[in-house]
Amino acid sequence: MMEMRQPDVSTKQTILHILKTQGAHSVGELAVQLGVTEMAVRRHIQSLEKDGFLQSAAVKLPKGRPLHRYMLAPEADKLFPKNYNVLALDLLEELEQEDSAMVERLFERRKARLAERYTERMKGKTLSEKVTLLAQIQDESGYMVRVHPDEEGGYTLVEHNCPISHVAYRYQQACRCELQLFRQLLDSEVERTECLAKGGQKCSYQIRPRRVNT
Repeated sequence: MMEMRQPDVSTKQTILHILKTQGAHSVGELAVQLGVTEMAVRRHIQSLEKDGFLQSAAVKLPKGRPLHRYMLAPEADKLFPKNYNVLALDLLEELEQEDSAMVERLFERRKARLAERYTERMKGKTLSEKVTLLAQIQDESGYMVRVHPDEEGGYTLVEHNCPISHVAYRYQQACRCELQLFRQLLDSEVERTECLAKGGQKCSYQIRPRRVNT
C-alpha cells in the first residue's frame, strides 16, 4: 500500500529547512531540490509569506524580468529549535554551586523587576480590569491564559503553558515568585490550586477580592 504523505506540512518544513541551511533560493531552485512543480512551490511560498516567515529580494538578470529569491524573515527564527532552557538551567546550577543564596536573590530580583514594569499599568483599575490585563501580559509571554469569572465575584486564571517549565521543575522559586507577583499586581487574595511544575495539567489560580478587616 502506498504511504500517503502530507505535502502542505512536510513541503513547507522542507522549504524552511533549505532556506535556513542553504540561504536564499528562487522558486525554480526550490522546485528542483523538492522534486515538485514550480506552481506547487509558489503555493507554499505564498502561504509562508502571508504568515510572515519569508521575504524576497529581486535580482536583476542580463535579460528578462528580475529573478526573485526567497529567504527567511526574522519571524521565522521562532520556528527552529532553541536551547534556552538548557542554557538557563546550566547557568543557574553553576550559580547555585558558587552561592546558593544568590539563586534565591536572582528570582526575587526578577519578580521585583516585573512588578516595577507592570504596577503602574494596574493603577486605578478594577479587579476585573486588573485580571484581564494580567491575563494579557502572561498570554503575550506564551502562557496561553484563560480567565473564568465565578459566582462569588472572583476569578480563575488558568495558564495552559509554562515557557519556563524546565526551570520551574528544578527551581520552585520561579513558581513561588509568580504567585507573589500576582498577589502584588492584583492587590487581591490569590491561591494556586494546580501547578504544571508539580505534575498538574495546568497552572491554575483562584483570585478573590481582598477581605476588609472590620
